[in-house]
Amino acid sequence: MHLPESLRDNLKKPLGFLLKDSEVTKENILKNISKGTFLITVGDATTEKMIRFGMNPLLQIVDSLEKRTKRSLPEGKVVTLLHCVNPPAEITDDSIDTIKKAFVMEKPVRIIVDGEEDLLVIPTALLAPEDSVILYGQPNEGIVIVKVNQEIRNKAKLIMNSMS
Repeated sequence: MHLPESLRDNLKKPLGFLLKDSEVTKENILKNISKGTFLITVGDATTEKMIRFGMNPLLQIVDSLEKRTKRSLPEGKVVTLLHCVNPPAEITDDSIDTIKKAFVMEKPVRIIVDGEEDLLVIPTALLAPEDSVILYGQPNEGIVIVKVNQEIRNKAKLIMNSMS
């Protein structure tokens, strides 16, 4: 599925609550998530930051790139390692299938994306367990905290349905 030009500006708006860069601390993240929450990160910098905070995400979706520059993968405990192909501005069937698989594999799971992981927040929001929390970076702004509920699932479904 390709991201149409008409959706690009819409997707620049955070899907959830934006925590400004200056406010991204472990305490502020914890204020916004419940204890025992299924924590998901999309993006290398966000994953690395959570691991540094001592919060190892149960699902980590990374591509070994930060602002299109090659970087090393985040440290952190990973039990299951999966791979998928997802070119920029796309959501592939391969990535959707891999995300589905990740939810039934032994945790923590890391998906390494060959391509770009940015848009994978959308199918993840659709497939994640109820009350999961997805964290992803909003470039030069902060971290977005998405609490997975029916409203978020509906938004994700609408976006995916408008992709061709």
